Amino acid sequence: MAAPPPSAPGFPSAPPPSYEEINNSAPYPYPYPAPSGPPPKAGQAAPYPSQPYPAQPYPAQPYPAQPVTTAPPPVSVQAVYVQNPLVFHDRPVQMCCPSCSKVIVTRLSHSAGALTWLSCGSLCLLGCAAGCCLIPFCVDALLDVDHYCPSCNALVGTYRRL
Repeated sequence: MAAPPPSAPGFPSAPPPSYEEINNSAPYPYPYPAPSGPPPKAGQAAPYPSQPYPAQPYPAQPYPAQPVTTAPPPVSVQAVYVQNPLVFHDRPVQMCCPSCSKVIVTRLSHSAGALTWLSCGSLCLLGCAAGCCLIPFCVDALLDVDHYCPSCNALVGTYRRL
């Protein structure tokens, strides 16, 4: 492979200097100041350098004045708690009472509903007219359930079987 011409882009026209040439050259243009005088004795602090530090390559300029801005007033955020709709069943429910605002477990009360009367009528049609048709009024599984607050006795919900 042939060597690239000396004018090719990306290639220097002369080889880089060797390590010895770099180390034997002139010192750094801004050398650290050397302390003057004898070395400090034990227990004494080193004297300050007598040579001034080199001048800065650019003059120190103050920062431009920035306009003072005031922060906007804080915004108050109000938390809104959304409660899922409460589903009532035939067992007690833990909830927050809407009338007294206490956390409660509801008290149950059973009452006759549409399923109770339908069961009574169907038993009556089957021939249980001698009093056996009244059995659905004694079975809790056929009655509707009302949920009451135990502290303020307010009706908080109803579970209808049918």
